[in-house]
Amino acid sequence: MAGDYEDRQANGNEIAVIGMAGRFPGARDIEVFWDNLKNGVDSLSVFSDEELVDAGVQPELLNNPNYVRIKGVLDDCDCFDAPFFNYTPREAAMMDPQLRALHECAFQAFEHANIDCSKVQVPVGV
Repeated sequence: MAGDYEDRQANGNEIAVIGMAGRFPGARDIEVFWDNLKNGVDSLSVFSDEELVDAGVQPELLNNPNYVRIKGVLDDCDCFDAPFFNYTPREAAMMDPQLRALHECAFQAFEHANIDCSKVQVPVGV
């Protein structure tokens, strides 16, 4: 197995992972995420009846023994820098929060790889 990699011939389709980024419940980046994994940190949020009712959960659902009161929550989802990504505030407000997080993580992956996005002259995938 060890020799497999050395025996391969370059075909022009090679890739290299040179930067990573991610946002996770309880972790703003991959370094904190890794520390949480190593240290057994539980990053899920447990919600009280009051918090759930305030969020729109029907009170009768709270008495259901199968109802799960736990969720992974991402911090700072309301801090998207719309102008930086060439969006108007209105466009950003209507955009799926997951897409906003994807934009932020894509840019952070470039930063992690020490790549200046404004100077890249070759195709790059994120």
